[in-house]
Amino acid sequence: MHVKLMLAVTIAAAAPLSQAAAPVFLVEDHSTSAVMDKATALSVWKDNLPDKLTLRLGKLYKTSRWGFLSQVEGGFTENKTCVVTARAAFVPLTRGRVIFAPDKMATTFDAQPGLTGDQCKALAKSKLEESVKVVVSALAAPK
Repeated sequence: MHVKLMLAVTIAAAAPLSQAAAPVFLVEDHSTSAVMDKATALSVWKDNLPDKLTLRLGKLYKTSRWGFLSQVEGGFTENKTCVVTARAAFVPLTRGRVIFAPDKMATTFDAQPGLTGDQCKALAKSKLEESVKVVVSALAAPK
């Protein structure tokens, strides 16, 4: 009886440890610093790749073979119009390096006159979020 109790306690204690850790996909950002900093771009990816989703993606795609890439370009024209292009892609890796041969890719554009620098950065972030959501939804249907 005492052995069964010890075994049950050991199993109960080890149960939380048996949960699989979410895989970590490589995420690279190649954005223009005028409209998007690296920390903001990586936070957009983190918000759109929760652990539950990366667990599902990890079953379909090896993290050593696949990664994500983002790029946001833009700025102001002569007449003070904020122009932004955001691109997100799911790309293959070779020896831990990104190969620009996207399996899935989405690009969004926008131009709005009369914005401040901070408003233009917010527009860039929203366009990157749109692109990331499209790429992620193409990889795994939402549950």
